[in-house]
Amino acid sequence: MNRIDKPLQALSIDLPSADRSLERFSVSAPGEFPQTAVGKLNRIAFAAAHVVPDPLADNNPWLDCAIDWDRTIAYREYLWGLGLGVAEAMDTAQRGMGVDWPTSLELIRRSIAAAKACNGLVFSGCGTDQLDPRLAKSIDDVIRAYEEQIEAIEAAGGRIVLMASRALARVARSRDDYAKVYGRILASAREPVIIHWLGDMFDPELAGYWGSSDLDTAMDTAVEIINSNASKVDGVKVSLLDKEKEIAMRRRLKPGVLMYTGDDFNYAELIAGDDQGHSHALLGIFDVIAPAASSALFRLAANDEKCFHQILAPTVPLSRHIFRSPTRFYKTGVVFMAYLNGHQDHFTLVGGQESARSTLHLADIFRLADAAGLLRDPELAVARMRTFLASRGVGR
Repeated sequence: MNRIDKPLQALSIDLPSADRSLERFSVSAPGEFPQTAVGKLNRIAFAAAHVVPDPLADNNPWLDCAIDWDRTIAYREYLWGLGLGVAEAMDTAQRGMGVDWPTSLELIRRSIAAAKACNGLVFSGCGTDQLDPRLAKSIDDVIRAYEEQIEAIEAAGGRIVLMASRALARVARSRDDYAKVYGRILASAREPVIIHWLGDMFDPELAGYWGSSDLDTAMDTAVEIINSNASKVDGVKVSLLDKEKEIAMRRRLKPGVLMYTGDDFNYAELIAGDDQGHSHALLGIFDVIAPAASSALFRLAANDEKCFHQILAPTVPLSRHIFRSPTRFYKTGVVFMAYLNGHQDHFTLVGGQESARSTLHLADIFRLADAAGLLRDPELAVARMRTFLASRGVGR
């Protein structure tokens, strides 16, 4: 990344601080990241993409959702243009936090069609969210829900990310129940799937997944299921925010089963890897840092690991802040960055989730994004930050 690390001429903004004072903050020049793919990658890299709601829809935002399809698909085209794949209808798209299965299926169909038009890579989230976990009576209910979504996604021509099931976490009584469900579902899938292990820091209803609250015991079960069905598993995405656990699991997978890091705290070193292997990527933070991620990955493919780390190092503090506890509210920061960078004209999320983070939290996102060179149009970002702050009574 080429960057002049000095403030732009006369471009500054008053940002709130923890002591309730306003701090004059001088904005730096953006990073000079390529705006299109510049070669071939040696890592598979998915960005889990967010959705853009329609702010003028006459709906009940806490109860249902209305999507701005044009802006939502345009953002995916932007990601594909940078050489990244799209992980569709995942938790970053507020799956299970305002976006229901019928809306997700429409999103998946539109995304698959758009991907075909530009030769983009897309895998789509398949879960059981049409089944209310409170109404699930047995693992057979869970299997039927999974099969319904698999059939719909495959009918649209899609590849599958097999998401963790809240209903399964509720009704499973042993590791054998997980083995039965995943064995049945994997056998029915047309093409190998990516299995997603989402930690309970992202979704508290998934506590005890794989039949145990002990991560080592849970991992034993997950590895056994994956390796027993290796021909039907493209890879596994681990979202535990624990790099040691991910590395340990990666080394236990059968050859040919890929590891996709979902660690938004330690992604750079996990993607770079070591002499025993590396992780590919399926990350919500890649929605936010897409230009930097693309640039870094192309440098890694060119055997310039030093530059890879130089580009990504300043993005890590931003990511750790966006994904800080309560981690499930990270989507607010993802969409705030899209707003600052002009990918949408409003700071609005499905379900009113723009209110899920504090003004100070979002002000720090602005500071950290600037440090990472990720405010692509500083004048626009400053104008939008001022508008946001005014809406919360700051600086008026």
